[in-house]
Amino acid sequence: MDPERPADPSGRAERTLGGRQLAALLPDPSGLRPAYRHLAQAIGDLILDGRIALHVRLPAERELAAALDTSRTTVTAVYDLLRENGYARSRQGAGTWTALPEGRAPRGVRRLLAAEDTAIDLARAAPGLPRQELADTLLRVAPQLAAHAHTPGYHPYGLPDLRAAVAERFTRRGLPTVPEQILVTSGAQHALTLVLGLLCAPGDRVLVENPSYPNALEAMRRARLRTLSVPVTDAGWDIDVVESAFRQAVPRLAYLIPDFHNPTGCLMPADERARVLRAARGSGSWLVVDETLAELALDVPAPPPLAAHAGPGGAGQVITVGSMSKTHWAGLRIGWLRAPARLVTELAGQRVATDMGGPVLDQLLALDLLDRSDVLLPPRLAELRAGRAALCAALEEHLPGWSLRLPPGGLSLWVDLGEPVAPALAERALDHGVRIESGSFFAADPGLFEQRLRIPYTTPADTLHEAVRRMAAALADDLAPPSAPARPRWVA
Repeated sequence: MDPERPADPSGRAERTLGGRQLAALLPDPSGLRPAYRHLAQAIGDLILDGRIALHVRLPAERELAAALDTSRTTVTAVYDLLRENGYARSRQGAGTWTALPEGRAPRGVRRLLAAEDTAIDLARAAPGLPRQELADTLLRVAPQLAAHAHTPGYHPYGLPDLRAAVAERFTRRGLPTVPEQILVTSGAQHALTLVLGLLCAPGDRVLVENPSYPNALEAMRRARLRTLSVPVTDAGWDIDVVESAFRQAVPRLAYLIPDFHNPTGCLMPADERARVLRAARGSGSWLVVDETLAELALDVPAPPPLAAHAGPGGAGQVITVGSMSKTHWAGLRIGWLRAPARLVTELAGQRVATDMGGPVLDQLLALDLLDRSDVLLPPRLAELRAGRAALCAALEEHLPGWSLRLPPGGLSLWVDLGEPVAPALAERALDHGVRIESGSFFAADPGLFEQRLRIPYTTPADTLHEAVRRMAAALADDLAPPSAPARPRWVA
C-alpha cells in the first residue's frame, strides 16, 4: 500500500463519494458569500456528524463543480481549506480523502461526553440513578459477584438469571417469552448494531421514521444502508403511508419507536400496531421495535409489546430491543433484544467478534434493579411528571409563542418554535449556558425540523426554569449563523 495514501482501517475496498451524492448534502452555493468557506464548513460538519464517512475519496474537482453548478476554482478553494483544517488529505494525482482533524472527535462520541463547562445540559435525555440506591445495590450484589470469581466470566448470551428476568418481564407484559429468546447487550444501541450487521448488507433499504433517534440513524449510515423515511407528526403516524412504504419499497428491515416516540413523544395506537405488523409480514421485512421508553408512561397505562399484537406465530420476524438507560441508569450499559431463539444464537455469534459478553458486575446490578422496578419506577415517573409540568410552565412564562403537544410519556417535549431558527438558537444558547440540540439532528433527511427543539424534562424543576429563561435571552439576541466553526454536539 502507498504509505502516503490514506488507508481505510475497516479493510473494505476503497470508497468513493460521487459528485451528485455530495452535492445533495450541501447548500446551494449560488447564494453564499464566500461560497467556498460555507461549502468547506458544510463538508467538515458532515464529516464530524458521520454523514460522510472517514477515509472516503471525495469527487474530483471538475465533477463536484458540475454537480454544484459552480466554478472549478471554487471547488479547488473548498478542498484547499478542507486540507488546511485537517478534514481532507490528498496526494497529487491520487485524489482527496476525508479525514478527522487532530484533536477532534466525531460528534457521535462528543454528544455523549459530559459538558466541559457549567452549562445546563438539555442535550441528553437520560435520568440519573439516586446515589444511595446505587450504593445499596452494590452492597447487595457483592456476594453474588464473589460467587462468579472462580468462573471465566464470559457470557455471550448474558447472565442466565438476567435473561430469565427479562423474558419474564415480556411475559408479564403480554408477550410470552423464554430465556432462549433473549440476548443481553451493552445497551439498545449495541443490540441494533448487531441486528444491522447480521441482517443487512450495504445498499439495503431500511424503513425509518422521520424524525427518529439520531444514533440509530447514524448506525444505519455507517452500515451504508439506504434509509426510506415515513413521517411522524404531532398527530402520530400516517399508517396508510407506512403500509404503502412497505408495499412499494419492500425494505429489508424497518426500525420503529412506537412507545413515546423519540423525539415526538407519540404513542402508536393498538390498531395501528396490528396494521404495521401485517404490512411488515406482507413485505417479508424484519421489524425492529425500539422499546427503550415503553415503561415511561405518565398519563396512560404502559403499552404491551408491539409484537404481542401479532398473535400466535406472527412475530417470527419481529425483534424488540430494550434498555435500562432511560428507566434506570445509562451508566450500566445494559440492554437486550428479544427475537426468535435461532436468531439470538446467530446474533450471539456476531457479538463475540466485538466484546464476547458484558461485565458480570453490571449484569448483576441490572438484575437487582429490575427485580425492584415495582418499587423504583413509580417515584421516577412522579419526578418526570413534575419535571414535565415545570418545563411547560417555564415555556408558557418565558416563551409563550412556542407551541407543543403534551406527550403521554417519555422524557422530553418536541417544541415548535414557529420559525426555522433552532440551529442558530442552539449555537447561541451555549453562550448563555444551555446545551441543547436543534430538531434537525433528529431528521432522517437533511434540512428538516429546523423549527423544532427536543427539550428533556429529566433535570430538577428549578434548573429547567433557569434553562428556559436563558434560552429566551438567547432568542432575543441576533440569531444569524455564527462565523466561528460549529461546536461539538451532544445527543442521547
